[in-house]
Amino acid sequence: MIIAGIIILVLILAFICISIYNSLIAKKNETDNAFAAIDAMLKKRFDLLPNLVETVKRYMQYEGDLLTKVVALRSRASSPHLSNDEKLKIDQELSHEVKGLMVNVENYPNLKADQSFANLQTTWTESEEQIAAARRNYNAAITDYNNAIMMFPGSIFAGMLNYTVKPVLTIPEAERSNISAKDLFNS
Repeated sequence: MIIAGIIILVLILAFICISIYNSLIAKKNETDNAFAAIDAMLKKRFDLLPNLVETVKRYMQYEGDLLTKVVALRSRASSPHLSNDEKLKIDQELSHEVKGLMVNVENYPNLKADQSFANLQTTWTESEEQIAAARRNYNAAITDYNNAIMMFPGSIFAGMLNYTVKPVLTIPEAERSNISAKDLFNS
């Protein structure tokens, strides 16, 4: 009877350990998958850029530096050897430059009326919304993963697997400030 009790106890502990281990692996894979979704959305954005730049070039003569920066960032983003952190840094830079580009569009009424630009702008907006949703999903997966590796008993297994806390995506301070409508219309 005692031997049967010990065997049952060992089986229960083994089941618990396997469940915790599998749960941690699943959460780590979810974070990788969530980042891959961001990566796919960024690729979509990078693929839209040449069309956007070519359409805008037809109208903008004076914003050449801005267009050159956007093209250069897109080229850097296409490099296959970028780390996730480098991809996110380029994404932030690109977001900043494209916002500047969209503000400059206000100075070109013919461009705003161009149907191909209007379509590109709509597609760009949808792409940005999808990227934002992918970022929210990534942060949720990271939070779930971090909770799992920091809480007991997962922390024991996380230590054995060398799992470490991953940072959530944050918005740069410059993008958190309120937008001044006055500045937008006076630029």
